[in-house]
Amino acid sequence: MIALLIAGGVSLAFTLFLTPLFIRLFTRLKWGQFIRDDGPQSHHTKRGTPTMGGIIFIIGATTGYFVGHALAGEPLTLSGLLVIYLMVGLGIIGFIDDFLKTRKQRSLGLGGWSKIAGQVIVAGGFAALALNFPDANGLTPASSMISAVRDIHWLNLAVFGVVLGGIAFAIWVTLIIVSASNGVNVADGLDGLATGASIFAISSYIFIGFWQFNQNCTNPTIDPDVLYKCYEIRDPLDLAVIAAAITGALIGFLWWNTSPAQIFMGDSGSLGLGGALAALAILSRTELLLVLIGGLFLVVTGSVILQRTWFKITKWRYGQGRRIFLMSPLHHHFELKGWAEITVVVRFWLISALFVAVGVGFFYLEWINQ
Repeated sequence: MIALLIAGGVSLAFTLFLTPLFIRLFTRLKWGQFIRDDGPQSHHTKRGTPTMGGIIFIIGATTGYFVGHALAGEPLTLSGLLVIYLMVGLGIIGFIDDFLKTRKQRSLGLGGWSKIAGQVIVAGGFAALALNFPDANGLTPASSMISAVRDIHWLNLAVFGVVLGGIAFAIWVTLIIVSASNGVNVADGLDGLATGASIFAISSYIFIGFWQFNQNCTNPTIDPDVLYKCYEIRDPLDLAVIAAAITGALIGFLWWNTSPAQIFMGDSGSLGLGGALAALAILSRTELLLVLIGGLFLVVTGSVILQRTWFKITKWRYGQGRRIFLMSPLHHHFELKGWAEITVVVRFWLISALFVAVGVGFFYLEWINQ
């Protein structure tokens, strides 16, 4: 518990007080945002605003996590390190994409397939590590079972054997990671939108991890009357610690990222945050629950898929593509309808908070109905 509080406090202080130094550094390096010509006209004033801010809160969260463990005298765990691995690994891919954008002064950095290939490689490494290195209780960081609020025993990928089951697990995990990272990336289009929504989503794992720790099957103090409800999760408290570190870093960063943003997170941040969110869901055995906890990201990404699909269908059928929304992703549609940017952001934050509340509610409801 002490590590959790220290990790959150240190990471918050890091981003809150040091972000101005990074802003000046990124400005000198000319790491400025490039704005699409076909986007809302109000966004053109943001051209040149420092980007790659994800570097700041990734460093801040990692620093908070390690300092929290050092000061509390608690050992590091593989689960916590795996969350950092995925966040940093995807953040590096995002950094390459951001760097190419600023260097070439265009809205496209890495090609779409190149970015996905990088995500798949990082996800593959995560999958290989997560199914190995059991602890003293025989628990590995992840499970070969597909999970909702806990492992679903009749959806065990291990039934395909060690090799095929491992491949199936890697594919499943990669699908979650690529979807989550690109979902946050698509939502990162307005000042503070993805940052605020990520605060709600990732902070939910502070509660989930702490609850799983208190009701863990290896906890000797657990009430025997509820032992049948216990969670077989490895390192749940440390998942709460890293979630607190990331949340604290995001809160401090949001001070500078909210409208009018003085710095953007860039793909460095959005891909890294998506990776952290996916890792927390996989390691806490709440994979399908991520549909609710990350509900806003799903809706925003879905708007892009619907727009492109409908455009292609109507172009094939009528010879001219038609659109469902004025512009996708969905937040730009409401901007073009005349909503102020801050109005869109706050309302989307509220939607994100509602999704998270329902997700956490389902998590707790499953426990009390066991």
